[in-house]
Amino acid sequence: ELQDITAMWVIDYRGLTVKEVETLRRAVREADAKMGVYKNTLMRLALENAELPELGDILSGPSAFVFATGDPVASAKAIKDFAPKDENTLLREVKLSQVPGLEREGVIKGGMMDGVAYGAAEVEAIAALPSREELIAKLLGTISNPMVKMVRVCNGPMEYFARAVSAIADQKSAA
Repeated sequence: ELQDITAMWVIDYRGLTVKEVETLRRAVREADAKMGVYKNTLMRLALENAELPELGDILSGPSAFVFATGDPVASAKAIKDFAPKDENTLLREVKLSQVPGLEREGVIKGGMMDGVAYGAAEVEAIAALPSREELIAKLLGTISNPMVKMVRVCNGPMEYFARAVSAIADQKSAA
């Protein structure tokens, strides 16, 4: 699972129903990633054998792993945007937060991208970034904007001349 990935995100799936987990899996799949549940010790060994960074405390408690093969931002967004919205889930969250030793603030626990380990806050910041397609569109807009303005300036005198000729033609035809 760790070969040919662009990022790996670790999430906490406690309190989620099977239906909610399937919804999360579907969202992750649409973001060109896949989700799996593995034992933390097995993942520690796999990270060590693949010579990837150790994730430390992130690999504690129930963990699911999202392996992104495409745009890592898209998979992080899919996880961040996943938020069960029914009242039963909110009640389960309250009950989980009352259990001693369970400091659960969000679904994202952390992860790694390009061989660098990140905590939950950094992964959420990555998820807030624009997608690759959005960045390319912004770059192309920035590059083409000065050229479009120059063409408009160069075409200005000819456009005014054509309007003046058209106005004179309209006047003569009306007379």
